[in-house]
Amino acid sequence: MKSGKIILRGIVQGVGFRPFVYALAQRYEMCGTVINHGSEVEIDAGGENFDEFSREVAKGPKMAVIDSVSVQPLPDWIPPKGFFILKSQDGARTGFVPADIATCENCLHDIMDPNSRYFGYWATSCTDCGPRYSIINSVPYDRERTSMDEFPVCKACLNDYEDPGNRRHHAQTIACTECGPKLSLLKGSGEFVQTADPIAAAAELLDAGNIVAVRGVGGFHICCVEKTAERLKTLLGRPNQSLAVMMKPETIREFVVEPTKDEWDLLKGPVHPIMVLDKLDPESHGSLSSLHNLGIMLPYTGLHHLLFAKLRSPLLVMTSANAPGTPMITETKTIIEKMGRVADVILTHDREIVNRCDDSVVRDGYLIRMSRGFAPLRTRMDLGDRQILGVGPELNANATIYKGGFLITSPHIGNIRNPPTVAYLEETIEKLTSLTGSVPEIIAHDLHPQFLSTRVAQELAERYGATLCPVQHHCAHIASVTTGEVVGIAIDGVGYGDDATIWGGEILAGSPANGYIRTGHLEPVMMPGGDMATKFPERMLYGILPTEETLALLQSRGWNDTALRILSQQTEKRFNTPVTTSTGRVLDAAAALLGICRERTYDGEPSMMLEAYAARGVAQPMEITIESRDGRDVLSTPALLREGMEMMSEGICAEDIAASIQTSLAKGIAELALAGVEKTGIRKAALSGGVAINRQIRETIILTLRESGVSCLTNPRYPLGDGCISCGQVITAGILAKEGRI
Repeated sequence: MKSGKIILRGIVQGVGFRPFVYALAQRYEMCGTVINHGSEVEIDAGGENFDEFSREVAKGPKMAVIDSVSVQPLPDWIPPKGFFILKSQDGARTGFVPADIATCENCLHDIMDPNSRYFGYWATSCTDCGPRYSIINSVPYDRERTSMDEFPVCKACLNDYEDPGNRRHHAQTIACTECGPKLSLLKGSGEFVQTADPIAAAAELLDAGNIVAVRGVGGFHICCVEKTAERLKTLLGRPNQSLAVMMKPETIREFVVEPTKDEWDLLKGPVHPIMVLDKLDPESHGSLSSLHNLGIMLPYTGLHHLLFAKLRSPLLVMTSANAPGTPMITETKTIIEKMGRVADVILTHDREIVNRCDDSVVRDGYLIRMSRGFAPLRTRMDLGDRQILGVGPELNANATIYKGGFLITSPHIGNIRNPPTVAYLEETIEKLTSLTGSVPEIIAHDLHPQFLSTRVAQELAERYGATLCPVQHHCAHIASVTTGEVVGIAIDGVGYGDDATIWGGEILAGSPANGYIRTGHLEPVMMPGGDMATKFPERMLYGILPTEETLALLQSRGWNDTALRILSQQTEKRFNTPVTTSTGRVLDAAAALLGICRERTYDGEPSMMLEAYAARGVAQPMEITIESRDGRDVLSTPALLREGMEMMSEGICAEDIAASIQTSLAKGIAELALAGVEKTGIRKAALSGGVAINRQIRETIILTLRESGVSCLTNPRYPLGDGCISCGQVITAGILAKEGRI
């Protein structure tokens, strides 16, 4: 009999690895044991078919990620009579638990099958699906280390759990109506609503036009049917913001352009993200989205499927229960306190959400928000032996830990501008370090000295005795795409530059190891009133075009003489007019010029509205002006807006002007990058930044570069926006540390 110790490392927790091994052991007539050690699986096995068994074991179950497999001899091993799953023990933290997984087809069948004992049970799951990260307290991943520990299994569930032939064999989330978490229905004030079927009652209330807060896997959603959407937006104070919706697969084609095969695979796969798709009619469903597109997701939990089985409406608005930029609400008492005036009723359950997790958002195959299903994200990369923490940027932040050849990036956290989100950042860092057994030796952070995330980094560095490593925002963007030498194109809203001004339209040539040279950028322009110019884009317009024509335009829109005089004097005297090269602010100004958005009510609104107009327009050629200043190439954005104003006077429609400005700005940025290629000889580019989410701008840049023989990389796994920054910070710090420069 051949025997050996097989050790598998990787994402082997929470994926049904031990029952997978057990089933193989039965098939190949093996004896031995399998055990979890921290985040490793250790198998002692023997039998005539050992080689075949070990080869199949190395493939792992479908949700596993195998980093390494080692086989060692067992010279003095005494084989047991049979094969056994042993109780988990603490050990190495080389892997991680997977992200939360949508309800699988098999469990969905059980939920809908009247002959199944799981019929109608909202929290049904198995080894292939269900919550993971959102319920875990510590590793190894066993029930007693999750919030399911509060629900001892009944005899029937125990039988399934112990049955090697059952797909719930050693499923840590196994539960049923007898022993599992329970649902209840509350009024917005917190009073219980007496009902035998909370789901059916909630569906009836939704169809009648009520707003319902629903506690899901990673937090609460605020839900309603389409006819109630306007009231919901008014109550939330988001009158213009688009709302994500949930619907069945067969309904999608009635609302949006047919998804591609890859998009369908992602929509129906384990992640079930929000997918931003173009509407069939750009003008339709204005209460859901005033844009040309709509965020769609499919039901991804048993609760969602049961709700839709009772619902008459074809869709439900599903928006996160939180103020913009703040963490999702996870507790019932908090939803009553914060959203009781918004929600007519609350559909909740009694399973604790240990780690909150928002819905992930995808567009054109690119991540916009990396959260449920995608994160925590684990990426293999050799950055040396030192343990590194990246605390991320100020907006759309997350955190990244590096240890032992892997980066682990948290789900989306939010905007680090308020105490609750700072607390959530600190809580997330604590969870990541605990689950990975990390003690950060280096803490990377944004270059901006006043960011709250920078202060968190400073406090943590003092606690751990760690070295601080500031990383410029746009350099982190490019480093997250590639560690190689590239001409980097970083286009976004805001980033603290090396010269202490606000950057956001940058051409940076180099690599994390050798540093980046700023070869080009957009023209520095004024932001009259600082942050006020981001809220009121007409201020930004005047900052870029401080002319009599602009003043006359503003006057025609109702600006009084006093306000115009103050704006003019402020700009002339350069009082509270920080300078920026931000691409986002140029798009804001273009939206203001065309009267598309005069006041921003949510992050990114002016540029998103501009894109919606441009999607219905035809781009016309515009002159692109690039000058050399102090050895750098500078694209004149005032020239573009000035030409846009001339097109307005000629009676050209707003849609065509929007398309023209976007396309010409993108071509100008590509020309800046090509000039960087000529200067440095680096014939590969990398594109990152929130503005690259704009399809027309992104594809125009990539196509223009390609036509000149320059390939352009984009981030394959991390968001184009600031969700990649903490990763880029860690990569930069790790490379510098390996070279002994930290």
